[in-house]
Amino acid sequence: MDNESCITFPVLGDPAPDFEAETTHGPIKLSGLKGRWVVMFSHPADFTPVCTTEFMAFAHIYDELKLLNVQLIGLSVDSISAHLAWVHAIKEKMGVTIPFPIIADLSMSVAKKYGMIHPGQSSTAAVRCVFFIDDKGIMRAMIYYPLQNGRFMPEIIRLVKALQTTDTFKVSTPANWQPGDKVVVPPPKTSAEMEKRPTEGYECKDWYLCFKKI
Repeated sequence: MDNESCITFPVLGDPAPDFEAETTHGPIKLSGLKGRWVVMFSHPADFTPVCTTEFMAFAHIYDELKLLNVQLIGLSVDSISAHLAWVHAIKEKMGVTIPFPIIADLSMSVAKKYGMIHPGQSSTAAVRCVFFIDDKGIMRAMIYYPLQNGRFMPEIIRLVKALQTTDTFKVSTPANWQPGDKVVVPPPKTSAEMEKRPTEGYECKDWYLCFKKI
């Protein structure tokens, strides 16, 4: 069995794998964050160009995520001392303060639980993953990027808002949905519901595809 076949990944809809780890803000335990959403992202290494741009970008969306009841957490296979030195350098050279904790995962224990190590990219560095964990500790979404390409922060905000909208209003969000756009109403499940649908005041393209404003 080769290394790639041994990689484990979290599963959407399952509890996110629990962990306890040291961070730049002290110890953190995932299960201790229930009641808040978590966006956890990995980066390949401290003191690297693309990662530095990403950390500054994540810092810029930190306050908006906080307003959405989201705890932002970074991670790489680096030490606490490396993280602290890098955060200090970003503040000193770029003028950007990094306000969120960064997990030091030298043992790769968290990275392996979350399938962050992809041997086709690197056997010692995490690829660029983003995990969206809801306030009940359930894995709701995952995005993976290669080492060479940075992430698009507006999509991270958009997806958090889409997931929270789905939970609050029991609806779905269509392609290219943005907050304020119409949402998709769950399709009818019986012939009686299908017959009733045209009278319910939705904007329907067909019996199974109806939209509404929220």
